[in-house]
Amino acid sequence: MTVHFIGAGPGAADLITVRGRDLMARCPVCLYAGSLVNAEILRACPPGARVIDTAPMNLDAIAAECARAHAEGLDVARLHSGDLSVWSAMGEQIRRLEALGIPYTVTPGVPAFAGAAAALRRELTLPEVAQSLVLTRTPGRASAMPAGETLAAFGATGATLALHLSVHALARIVPELILHYGADCPIAVVVRATWPDERIVRGTLATIVAGLGSDAPERTAMIFVGRVLTATDFRDSALYDADYQRRFRQGAAS
Repeated sequence: MTVHFIGAGPGAADLITVRGRDLMARCPVCLYAGSLVNAEILRACPPGARVIDTAPMNLDAIAAECARAHAEGLDVARLHSGDLSVWSAMGEQIRRLEALGIPYTVTPGVPAFAGAAAALRRELTLPEVAQSLVLTRTPGRASAMPAGETLAAFGATGATLALHLSVHALARIVPELILHYGADCPIAVVVRATWPDERIVRGTLATIVAGLGSDAPERTAMIFVGRVLTATDFRDSALYDADYQRRFRQGAAS
């Protein structure tokens, strides 16, 4: 018996990986985060599977379901939205499983920031504009930020920011971002990326709060900040330059 942690992707049912879908099809028990995972994905569960929405459950209850399946010899598909490597609460569940001697695997998923970037049709790193992407969040009721991980510290680098779990605090953080990126810096808010009701609001740090208006979302939105969002005059990368020699292609001058 094994608990299979599976990244279910950012929203669209067909953005789960083939591996994740195939694992689901073999698991007679499925635990899924119903507040974020698209229910259409559950169609991959085998007939008669025990399917449990963990949204109203606490960690003890989730661990108990895994222990119950372990005692019954039943594999478990444990679905989380996006990818499991960031803000998934997988770490604390793994700690419980290891204490109980329950084996597990991890299957990655399409992360939320990647789904949102695809919706914007933008590359988040461009030559000589930004070569770093910072995935971060703002402090919240559920979790404080470590002392050194501040918007000021990240903003000072000029890197592209991908802010998770922070749209509710947008009006509060915009003034801080302006100090480092400038009021004219492009920003985009992608609400429910890849879902049927996806919505994109673009603007600058000076205009974005008004642009969202009274219909501003409180959750399930990605915020991107950086010059890459509107840059058009960046230089071509060396990757496909005719004169650039690399292992798989000799330059034109060779």
